[in-house]
Amino acid sequence: MGHPVRMFDRRAFLKALAALGVTNAAPAFTQEKPRFSDAPFALGVASGYPNQNGFVIWTRLVVDPTLPGGGMDPVRTRVNWEVASDDKMRDVVASGVDFLVPAWAHSMHVEVEGLQPDRPYWYRFNAGNAESPIGRTRTAPPARSVPARFRFAFASCQHYEHGYFSAYRYILADDPDLIAFLGDYIYGRHAAKDAVRSHGSSEPKTLSRYRVRHALYKTDPDLQAAHAAVPWVCTWDDHEVANDYAADQPEEDAPLEEWVARRLVAYKAYYEHMPLRDRMRPTAQGMRIYAQMGWGDLARFFILDGRQYRTPQACPRPGSKGGSNTVDVAACPQLSSPERTMLGRRQGAWLETALELTPARWNIIAQQTLMAQLDQQPGPGRQAWTDGWDGYPAARKRLLDAIATKKTPNPVVIGGDTHTFCVADLKRDFDQAKSPVMASEFVGTSISSQSSWPPERIAQLRTENPHLKFADNRYRGYVRVEITPQQWRADLRAMDTVTRPDGACSTLASFVVDDGRPGPRRV
Repeated sequence: MGHPVRMFDRRAFLKALAALGVTNAAPAFTQEKPRFSDAPFALGVASGYPNQNGFVIWTRLVVDPTLPGGGMDPVRTRVNWEVASDDKMRDVVASGVDFLVPAWAHSMHVEVEGLQPDRPYWYRFNAGNAESPIGRTRTAPPARSVPARFRFAFASCQHYEHGYFSAYRYILADDPDLIAFLGDYIYGRHAAKDAVRSHGSSEPKTLSRYRVRHALYKTDPDLQAAHAAVPWVCTWDDHEVANDYAADQPEEDAPLEEWVARRLVAYKAYYEHMPLRDRMRPTAQGMRIYAQMGWGDLARFFILDGRQYRTPQACPRPGSKGGSNTVDVAACPQLSSPERTMLGRRQGAWLETALELTPARWNIIAQQTLMAQLDQQPGPGRQAWTDGWDGYPAARKRLLDAIATKKTPNPVVIGGDTHTFCVADLKRDFDQAKSPVMASEFVGTSISSQSSWPPERIAQLRTENPHLKFADNRYRGYVRVEITPQQWRADLRAMDTVTRPDGACSTLASFVVDDGRPGPRRV
């Protein structure tokens, strides 16, 4: 069963965009050599999406992060950039200039090319009398090479009010080649209780407010340091826009044009604050962020968008237009409709082709949430949470069938969202004990966002779901992964507290997946 088609009025959409602060007005003049009394690099620098001959470098000119325009004059501003082969910036190997405009929040995205593969580089920006901190990044190994080792970390869900982002300090101490962020980079709503620090304003709904919220998060010193030291790849979940939205359907009732306009300004602010490729720049039609990225022929990431193209959640709560619900599966026949999609037709077809053609030994499906079935009903019957993959069982089966049919080597799914460490076998039929394992799954807990479930409930869910090898929601943290041609190793890294910036971190559990043998085992 499809969802009703909502009629779209372009004039109403443009009016809503204007009300949310989007304007295409050109700046009056250009500052070639601006002079700043305060350094305009308050949000730091970042890099991302490395390939064998380059990467993206990013910054945004901001003097005061609390102001919608960042305290910048509303004019075109010249910024120079340099990439060097040494940390003192003496051997400059690439450089250029761009003119940043207020319409894009004076943000800068440079796709650097022509570099050597598999080595570190350093970069910086210069605007008038101001110079940015020096960032460090790296290129990927060349295609058809098989590196002896690849180390990365993945993380998600960083609610500013719930705690400090101290986990990034430990990620950097692990010396990863890459960080993968899997959604909920910012949050809109206030913490329900026990806030550690404050957003300082209500939920953002306009372009200026989304910009201020992103800037606030970027001021966290550990997050800023992680962006400056390691290249990132990223996807989003719901909180970058609004809780539990699905494509053109928000959680609450709203006119279609107003909602799509709000979604677009949220996407725009996201692009302005992340080290994304130029082809990801949002347009009136949306913003394509799904992508793939290889690490030689050792590993390949397939970075998915599970929000923008999905069918709205089945069987919403009574009185609600959309959003998540926990339902009795037998009482919600809409749930199992084969037409329901998590990824959309175009992204789904792209992924299936990519999984068939991949040259990599390890293939990493990087997405937002738990893919394994999670029965929440003790005893007979089954309850499902409709916002995750359990709300899209036909789409999940299509993906796992594609992995099996195309014989994708060593598929591993990584996710976040649940604020819980989970390790699972991904099976063709989760209700059959002898059903073959198609892939391995690792879900990280949150950087700081608190879990709403008591630990006792998690323990009960493990009993109901024997394909779950591990589940623990007591800790915040991240997952550290090391891949060799022979093995995948994942360490679940747990913070003892995020209510202070000096929390300690330790390994809660470790699992490996052996080459050619799907399914994690604890070590």
